[in-house]
Amino acid sequence: MKKYLFVLGTMALSAGFCACSSDDEKEIPEGTAEVTINDNNLDVSSANIGNWTLYAQAVANLLAKDAGDLRQAWLEDYKGEGAFAETFKAHSKAPYTSAVSCLEQVVDGCIDIASEVGTAKIGEPRDLWEKGHYTEAVYAVESWYSFHSIDDYANNIQSIRNAFNGTRNNTEAANSIASYLKKNNPNVYSEAKARIDAAYNAIKTGMTAPFRSHIGNPTVVAAMNACAQLVDVLENQVKTAVNAAKNDAELQPIVEAYVENVVKPTYEDLAQKTVALRQAVSTLRTQPTTAHFEAAAKAWMAARTPWETSEAFLFGPVADLGLDPNMDSWPLDVDAIKEVMSSGKIEDLIKWEGEYDEDNEDIEAVQNVRGFHTLEFLLFKNGRPRSY
Repeated sequence: MKKYLFVLGTMALSAGFCACSSDDEKEIPEGTAEVTINDNNLDVSSANIGNWTLYAQAVANLLAKDAGDLRQAWLEDYKGEGAFAETFKAHSKAPYTSAVSCLEQVVDGCIDIASEVGTAKIGEPRDLWEKGHYTEAVYAVESWYSFHSIDDYANNIQSIRNAFNGTRNNTEAANSIASYLKKNNPNVYSEAKARIDAAYNAIKTGMTAPFRSHIGNPTVVAAMNACAQLVDVLENQVKTAVNAAKNDAELQPIVEAYVENVVKPTYEDLAQKTVALRQAVSTLRTQPTTAHFEAAAKAWMAARTPWETSEAFLFGPVADLGLDPNMDSWPLDVDAIKEVMSSGKIEDLIKWEGEYDEDNEDIEAVQNVRGFHTLEFLLFKNGRPRSY
């Protein structure tokens, strides 16, 4: 994910709300208390349905394009140098100059997303809640418009499991980090496997859904702790074991299997499901009905899964081309979304061209009004598909 810095009150005010004062907010008890917040003060109507669906269509088109570009970069060609998958497997270009360096990158990706889930995606809303900023805590929850937060976070941990196992079906490939550790460091293998399972279960079955309504629940702290323990074992045991490998040739099949069995099929899946999402939104555009909002929302959910299970490998083209922030910027700039919708120049205002520069504020502004979460805002309200 491109960013996870939350500015207090920004979304509340941009969505047309007045965030409560700290004194008022502290009247809400801790625990499982719910904060009742209307998602936004902008509803679908006959007056705005044209621009509403035009915006949704433009965002869905770009999501499909970005996913297609990502698939092409890994499977076909990246910057005229051939498929990035082949470059990575051959470790022929810095910083990937050995099988060890490639697997170090794989483990680093797992560490990054485990840390982000625990400290940012779950931890930042919890921190705001504990400080008494209950309204702002809800706005900090990723995917809260669809109530899909817990599934998102669990899928992030699943992306770590996939990288560890070298498969996408919860089995352990013969050539995988898991199998290598099982043979050479059985204690590290057992600990890593247990910590991955513990983090996944603490989120998926431990946390109370929807997260935005139960930020103060003690199970949230348990999930944060489970993620922290996962980070610890990945950083201090798994990464150390990989770096200590003396036989690069023994690790090469692991790199190859990881690319072929995890990365490539994940991006194939993402590309296919974003095309299906684009088609569902196209139908909504031409035939705006409640049923078609529901179908588009269902397609959004389906496309969301391969994206979230790719977050353990946010390196290479997805980072270099700005595709991660293109597709997954959070939090939303709802004021800007409203301006785009009312502008009549929707497609022009959500595109950028040229080389990606993460410090370019103009590019960042465009990325803030496109991607999965902008489309989520347009398709969902209070955890349900919008109606018309």
